[in-house]
Amino acid sequence: MHRISLNYTLGTDIVPALVRNPLLDLLQAVSDQGSISAAARQLGLSYRHVWGELKRWDAEFGQPLILWEKGQAARLTDFGAKLLWAERQAQARLLPQIEALRADLERAFAVAFDESAHVLTFYASHDEALTLLSEQARGQRLHLDIRFTGSVDAIRALNEGRCEMAGFHTRIEPARGSLSQRSYKPLLRPGRHKLIGFARRTQGLIVAPGNPLGLRSLHDLADPDVRFVNRALGTGTRVLFDELLADAGIAPGAIRGHGWIEQSHAAVAHAVATGAADAGFGIEASANARGLDFVPVVDENYFLACLKSSLEHPATQALLALLRTAEWQRRLAALPGYVPMRCGEVLSMSRVLPWWRFRTPAPK
Repeated sequence: MHRISLNYTLGTDIVPALVRNPLLDLLQAVSDQGSISAAARQLGLSYRHVWGELKRWDAEFGQPLILWEKGQAARLTDFGAKLLWAERQAQARLLPQIEALRADLERAFAVAFDESAHVLTFYASHDEALTLLSEQARGQRLHLDIRFTGSVDAIRALNEGRCEMAGFHTRIEPARGSLSQRSYKPLLRPGRHKLIGFARRTQGLIVAPGNPLGLRSLHDLADPDVRFVNRALGTGTRVLFDELLADAGIAPGAIRGHGWIEQSHAAVAHAVATGAADAGFGIEASANARGLDFVPVVDENYFLACLKSSLEHPATQALLALLRTAEWQRRLAALPGYVPMRCGEVLSMSRVLPWWRFRTPAPK
């Protein structure tokens, strides 16, 4: 049985939070390029080195990874394709945990190198913009210790003192009595919590390139031939999706794959990219990152929540200042499916969410 060992590098370059393996990167390059020589050029390696590595791993596994014949494109064997799919799916599924591990290590080094650096612990619904924000904050002596979890769990973590900031998202005007209200209202209290404007983003259907099944709405997901991949209970996207199904009068049981869950937008997109699923529900940025098509369905607001008592803390003030900069808002707007939404403004909860809006009694 093959064992896994992990290591990490320390430097100033910003790189994706992935656990890399040279063999799997090589297989991915051959699959993409259809040629060993082209794969070698893509990876910046010599043809001889790549050829030698492939032969070494063929011997290690006792079966070939690549098929190539004169005059034909190189392609992965069934075993090679299965190995690549399984590893990439594991990477996508583990992305939140990998990000959390990197956050732990970066926090340790941030404090070691500069004891005066501001550290702010986040629990937040999985979001590409927050990863980008964390990168931007590093140049401001602000370390964002981000743990991706479901929106509901993020607010619970805030209330239990496990973090100083929680990220969650909801429809722009969630209706009274909606699933959003039932999920979030018990966890948030005007006077105790404050919301901070962050982003408006679009969620929709993540589908294969060219949208071969012609999926245009949630009703199309009820086709028994369509394989769907869902998000886990407790995530903001699952709350949103189930709320939209209820509004459309679609029974969850009518969707093939409603019970197949993934923990992140990246894992949903990967399932579609590999052909394991025909559609998922998520953000445009994750679809674009994997060369997939995207069908917009609904716009939503992504808020940051904190306790009112922490607003004046130096780390919180540093975050608000960063969010208000033109540079950050420009970077956010460049992310597919995102626009700034009152970035860095402290918002009245009763104004931006409808659940605490009370009608003033009419004069007698």
